Amino acid sequence: MRAIQVYEVGGPEVLQEAKVDQPRPGPGEALVEVAASGVNFLDVYHREGRYSLPLPFTPGTEGAGTVVEVGPGVAHVAVGDRVGWVEIPGTYAEQAVVDSSLLVPLPDDIGFETAAAVLLQGMTAHYLVKDAYPVQGGDTVLVHAAAGGMGLLLTQLVTHLGGRVIGTTSTTAKAELAKRAGAAEVILSSAVDDLAAEVRRLNGGQGLPVVFDGVGAHTFDASLASLRTRGHLVLFGAASGAVPPFDPIRLAHGGSLTLIRPSLGDFIADRSELLRRAADVFEWVRSKALEVTVTGRYALSEAAQAHSDLEARRTTGKLLVVPDAAAMGRREETQS
Repeated sequence: MRAIQVYEVGGPEVLQEAKVDQPRPGPGEALVEVAASGVNFLDVYHREGRYSLPLPFTPGTEGAGTVVEVGPGVAHVAVGDRVGWVEIPGTYAEQAVVDSSLLVPLPDDIGFETAAAVLLQGMTAHYLVKDAYPVQGGDTVLVHAAAGGMGLLLTQLVTHLGGRVIGTTSTTAKAELAKRAGAAEVILSSAVDDLAAEVRRLNGGQGLPVVFDGVGAHTFDASLASLRTRGHLVLFGAASGAVPPFDPIRLAHGGSLTLIRPSLGDFIADRSELLRRAADVFEWVRSKALEVTVTGRYALSEAAQAHSDLEARRTTGKLLVVPDAAAMGRREETQS
C-alpha cells in the first residue's frame, strides 16, 4: 500500500511517499481503510524528532475510515464499522492498524472528514475548557492563534460556555475569522509592541484568569504577563518552538500563578473517558456549538506541502491528508 514514511527526522522534505507492506491486525487490533487524516502540529513534532518515534515511521495521529479486517479477540468493532481515532501514529497511509479499544464509533451523521478534522482538536479543546481550566460564564480569556484550527475551536467553546475571548492573530483576514467564531476582541500580534499591556487594556486594565497558549516560545512571556493574581497559564502546544527552561519563582513574582502543560492522552486514559469526550464533541458539532472548517485537502504525495503550509501559518482552519488521489485539485486553502 501507499504510505508516507519518515526515514530521518527533519523538515517537511523528509516526508516521503513509499510503497510499504500491507499491514495485518494482530490480537485486539483492527485494520482500517483510511478515508482522511488530520494534520496537526503533533505530526510536525514527530517529524522534527522533538517527540521521538522509532525510525522509519508513518506520521499522522488522527484519522477516520472503515474497518476492513479484525484480529483475534476484538470486541469493540466489526468489519464495516465507521470509526475514528487519535494519538496513534500511522494515519498518513491508505490503511492503518489500530488497537480496537481506542477506536471511536462514528454516528451516522458524522462524516469521515468531519471526524478526522475534529476528534483530536475537539477533544483537546474539551479537556482544556472543562478540566485544565473549567471556563465559567463571565470569564475573559486569551486564546493565541485564534484563527488556527485549534484556536477556532477554543474560541467557539469558550463563547458557548459564556466566556469572553480576546484572540491573537497575525493578519486582519485571520482576525475576521476569529471574530466570526465568537472572539469579542482580536489583537494583531505584529501590530503591538506590548501584547500583555494591550490585553489588559481590553480587559479594563485587569489581568485575565486564564490564557490558552498553543504557540509556546514566542508568546510565553506575554501570556504570563497577561494573567491576574492566581491566574492560570494553560500551555498546550509549542507551534513556535519549545519554551526555554525558566525559574519557577517567576510564577510567584507574577502573583502566585499556575502553569499546566497538559496532553490529550492523559485525559482519554480509559475507553469510557474517550467515548464520553468524543460524544460531547460530536454533539457540539451536531448542535453547531462547534463548526468545523476544513480549509485544505492534500493527497498523500502532498503531505510535505501540508506541513509547510501549516508551519508557515499560511492556513486557517483544519488541514487533511486524504489518501484517495481524488483529493488532488480539491485544495481550498485559506491563505494569507
